[in-house]
Amino acid sequence: MSKVLALQAKTFSAPEIHFGGPDYPRERLRNLLEDRIAAVPAGGSINWVTYYFRDIRLANALIQAHQRGVQVTLSLEGRPRIPYANDAVIALLKGPRGIGSALRIITIPGLPSPSSKSWKPQMHEKLYCFSHPEPVAFIGSFNPSGNGLEDDPEIIREIGDQDRGYNVLIGLKDPVLVEKLTEHARQLHQHPVGLFHRFTMNASSDIRGTDTDIYFWPRTDAHPVVRFLPNTGNSTRIRIAASHIRAESVVGIMEKLVKQGADLEILAESTFRRVTKNVEQRLLNAGIRFKRIQHSESLPMHLKFALIEKDGCAWSIFGSFNWTKPSFWLNHEIAAISSNPVIFESLADCWSKLEKRSARPASDPAGY
Repeated sequence: MSKVLALQAKTFSAPEIHFGGPDYPRERLRNLLEDRIAAVPAGGSINWVTYYFRDIRLANALIQAHQRGVQVTLSLEGRPRIPYANDAVIALLKGPRGIGSALRIITIPGLPSPSSKSWKPQMHEKLYCFSHPEPVAFIGSFNPSGNGLEDDPEIIREIGDQDRGYNVLIGLKDPVLVEKLTEHARQLHQHPVGLFHRFTMNASSDIRGTDTDIYFWPRTDAHPVVRFLPNTGNSTRIRIAASHIRAESVVGIMEKLVKQGADLEILAESTFRRVTKNVEQRLLNAGIRFKRIQHSESLPMHLKFALIEKDGCAWSIFGSFNWTKPSFWLNHEIAAISSNPVIFESLADCWSKLEKRSARPASDPAGY
């Protein structure tokens, strides 16, 4: 790190935490991104990586930024769970008035698998970097997967209404983090991302900030979040908000934490596809306080964060990662482990609001 960056890192602005959900205006997070696009002048830069992108208005905002001289890069998953979901935005951005080579569609080759399985790595990161009016890098759970009030109801049934569902974007302003996350986004755009990308030198280079560390997947070493949690040890309070819990190995990790003396609570997505009934029962059997977030309109609980407290210290963990095998071993993901008190308190307040909406439904309330 240069001396200039080191000095800046001590005086950078506090992070921004923006939530979406039924307690906030519809489209709050996509509006945040649109406002940030509009604020970048000619000569500035916008560097995005995302999984779903279906928002035509946001795509047009990127086109306008590109036309006024902003340096834009967008890396987009080419084969999401709903394969055709991004097609309209891709066609617009590739069109004669689009952004040309600033768009990169990433489709990573899959692994050999049984006919009943699909082991396909995906670009699951959600990263939005802006150079102006102040350099910032947003990470979190939100991708612009909606397309306004007249959206395709079939797709919304599958993925949920993310413009109204529970999501978060956390804007990091530590110059070291912003610089390295922007560099990461540009590298994904510039260099091939193949099946064996995890074995390259830059695949999992961690970023160390003043109070926040950033981790990337895929990686060949141990899962950073899993590695961090057991080190918290006895008399630790752990709260996890999880949109997806499917890996049996994850349940084993959580069972072990409880045996070590941790007080563990989980607020989970209501649908059984994302958090299975078997996982729920095992967690309950282990003495873990497990509840599902159930909204009257079946809005998705897409948050992915954890809060850890021990001996007067507090950490928050957040990003794009899920507690699933594809997220652990195949997908491109981002996670942050932070001791920043602003982030912790904001996520803790979100947890308290979520808990008031929690329940244990007897049946799957939605199919997505």
